[in-house]
Amino acid sequence: MLVKPFEAALYEKLRLFFEQRGFALLADKKQFRKITPTGFQNVIFTATAYDEEVWLEVNFGCRNEQIEQIAQQFLGNTRDFWNDSNTIVISIGKYNNAKYFRYKIMTQPDVEDVCDIVKDFLANDGFPFLSNSDSLHSLNEIFNTNIHKPCKFVYNQVHRCFKGIICAKLIHHKDFLDLADKHRDMLFKIGATPEELITFERLLSFLLYHSVN
Repeated sequence: MLVKPFEAALYEKLRLFFEQRGFALLADKKQFRKITPTGFQNVIFTATAYDEEVWLEVNFGCRNEQIEQIAQQFLGNTRDFWNDSNTIVISIGKYNNAKYFRYKIMTQPDVEDVCDIVKDFLANDGFPFLSNSDSLHSLNEIFNTNIHKPCKFVYNQVHRCFKGIICAKLIHHKDFLDLADKHRDMLFKIGATPEELITFERLLSFLLYHSVN
């Protein structure tokens, strides 16, 4: 099974489901995206061909514009991608504690079955999670609770530390300085590079003098 025809068939079968919920297809970015008051929510489809099969991974997440406008200045990502960055993102498999899970498709009926499974998951779990997680206060809970443990809702734990301390500043967290120390300790623990550690200190300096309306 070829990837391009599979993707086209997948998007067509899912289009109405997403459009009814306010999502538009961005085929070039392999996702459906919904603009929200705080940024956007999206569902991303990554298909890979293996012999006669296509393996499909489905990620879903959201962007908080306030966090990303600051974070992307310090994370070293290519500027062309700044406007498309997610604040949190997780695969369906990882969300269900099956980290390396992929959907395997060989036939047309498999496509139908996978679409039904994905729609059922999103309607019952994925979309409610996103709707409850895209505010600053919800993201603060995600990033700044149990800082000594990895956060499952980001793939890059260095980025978690940067976005966590930005979120704390934006909500005027009373323990901002203590959280800064904890995120710094976490960066050392996970082996952040010297450049990343220096950039984190630059971010802290910026945030200490950043005025939040």
